[in-house]
Amino acid sequence: MKERRDFIKTLRALALGSVLLPSFTEASMEINAKIKNIGIQLYTVRKEMLAEPIETLKQLAALGIKEIESASDPRKGAYYGLQPKEMKKICKDLGMTLRSGHVSLDSKWQQTMDNAAESGQEYLICSTLPSQGQTVDNYKKVSEMFNKAGEECKKLNIKFGYHNHGEEFQQENGQVLYDILLDNTDSKLVHMEMDIGWVVAADRDPIQYFKNYSGRFPLWHLKDMNGTTSTEFGKGTLDIVNLLENRKLSGLKYFFVEQEEYTSTPIESMKENMDFLSKINI
Repeated sequence: MKERRDFIKTLRALALGSVLLPSFTEASMEINAKIKNIGIQLYTVRKEMLAEPIETLKQLAALGIKEIESASDPRKGAYYGLQPKEMKKICKDLGMTLRSGHVSLDSKWQQTMDNAAESGQEYLICSTLPSQGQTVDNYKKVSEMFNKAGEECKKLNIKFGYHNHGEEFQQENGQVLYDILLDNTDSKLVHMEMDIGWVVAADRDPIQYFKNYSGRFPLWHLKDMNGTTSTEFGKGTLDIVNLLENRKLSGLKYFFVEQEEYTSTPIESMKENMDFLSKINI
């Protein structure tokens, strides 16, 4: 989570052509179907989930959120002090699905997979590199680890994936390290979750990645940015509509709204985000 905080502090204001246009224009709205099954990464409401997980989930459900992605916490685990089956039932009773969770690929990996299977979630997303080193060799090593984790998850009917930050877009000898992961992992075993903000921060174009690696990004973290601060949709520089219009090229199945700083409170910010998305037809 420190990396996310560092991201907010260090993000540069960029201009990436069509990706960084104003978030909402009349011309871009002339498309045809409402967005459904909007999700949230629970890091957005991290303090609230640690303090009152059930009440917080109720508030999210009241906003119309349908998909949940948890963020493992060192104090209360992947389910905020709840048991996996308990988390599953609470979400189901509220009309939501525990779809995914951020975890680490570490010595507790088998227990992590078992818990995910018990919770009924579809995806397990590794949120940090399990082996450190900004080299091609290390990223090839990590690719092997990811393929193995993907095979292990598949046996439990879970999809394994990886969530990028910013360092993956560094280069060694002209090779982008993130591309090493994409080129050396099995697309049937390793499902990429693209954090749009991190890609933009690294001077990369998300849509170009959709074109170069079509179908490889079934999950997104969607966040708007205003300079160096995450903000409510429509107040930043990211062209959210354009990104969503390219969702089929990405292979998108689910996206999770993620916001790390707020105008007032996380719940109020999420209400604004949901109101913004309700006006989009795609």
